[in-house]
Amino acid sequence: MEVLQIGGVSCRELADRFGTPLYAYDESKIIQQAKDAVANFASDRFDTDVVYASKAFSSKALFRLLAAEGTGFDVVSGGELYGALKAGVDKEKIYFHGNNKSDEEICMALDAGIGYFVVDNIMECDRLVKLSEEKQRPVKALLRINPGISAHTHEYIMTSKPDSKFGIYIENREHIDYVIDKMAAGRYAKLAGFHSHIGSQIVEAESFEKALGTMIGFLADVKAARGLDGLELSIGGGFGIKYVDSDHPVPLGEMCANLVHYAEKALDEKGVTISKLITEPGRAMVGEAGYTIYTIGDMKKSGDKNYIFVDGGMSDNIRHALYDAEYTAVLPEKLSQKPEKTYCVAGKNCESGDILIAQIDLPEAEPGDLLTVYSTGAYGYSMASNYNRLGRPPVVFAKDGEARLIIRRETYEDQFRLEVED
Repeated sequence: MEVLQIGGVSCRELADRFGTPLYAYDESKIIQQAKDAVANFASDRFDTDVVYASKAFSSKALFRLLAAEGTGFDVVSGGELYGALKAGVDKEKIYFHGNNKSDEEICMALDAGIGYFVVDNIMECDRLVKLSEEKQRPVKALLRINPGISAHTHEYIMTSKPDSKFGIYIENREHIDYVIDKMAAGRYAKLAGFHSHIGSQIVEAESFEKALGTMIGFLADVKAARGLDGLELSIGGGFGIKYVDSDHPVPLGEMCANLVHYAEKALDEKGVTISKLITEPGRAMVGEAGYTIYTIGDMKKSGDKNYIFVDGGMSDNIRHALYDAEYTAVLPEKLSQKPEKTYCVAGKNCESGDILIAQIDLPEAEPGDLLTVYSTGAYGYSMASNYNRLGRPPVVFAKDGEARLIIRRETYEDQFRLEVED
């Protein structure tokens, strides 16, 4: 019997050993994505840095795996920073993002000696300059610019609209000049360059090329107005992956190579130079390497829908409820059987919107069958919750026929350990 394998380990073996629901990653796929990105995002004209966007999924094991391939790390909270530091990654390659960093988080990062802050607004600029002066801690900063590029993605993950909560709009030169002047006058927090990010799950190259062209044009304006050249430029991430057959993303390595080539061309056209080009893949690094394995429980027909109920749900994957995200799934022990029925895959959370896959054709399913959902490696565990007091599933890495637990299953005791007795 043909059974789906992840990293050379069958889904049945993984389920029997670790239980379900279970997040399982093919470790070799992650490594290959990192290698492809680092190898192709390279230039003989400027430095480059591939920075993993850890909001997609973070763990100490993953941080160490990617650090060994030469990536940096984008963190957006004290918690993500804490994990990266505990993993022992190169602090100089940590980039601290976020639109509302607390003073505590800023001080934590300064004390740790991280490489970069990505500054979102003028109030943060003031606080970073002040706190770095008080601590006498030097640090580089990139100012996040909203380039106003409309990307073809869901509204909730489109980050570059003129009214976006992220960054300073590219036409707001008063605020941009304020940050440039403020950091030029300070002694410790220094502006190294600029950052932009236009959204997530973008599968076509044109949006990124347009954003890159806009940002290099912006650098040319800064050079003309302020005499600044040779700055660093981060073009963010947001590269899409394949969830369903209609998705046709550009492979990560190819995308990285194209962006470097396009940057070199645009720099020549605009007569400007950069010292470093940075990109921040997250979903594209881990998304397709991840799977979620469920066990089918009860089933029923309700109206014209044939429901499959699994032992997880929106508490371990909220993306369909948030974005109408689509997924592909299989019955991993019935791969040779033809689809016979259309099902709606729903979870066990007490919520009408607790749907994982609204409509999918599968072989005849039965209670006790496993169901494996593809491409859940990004924004699954990282967005999981304890809704209905369900524990977060464990996470395993599988490679060359061996599986290792990297995050254990959350117990009832784990969930209640923070409560204070009267």
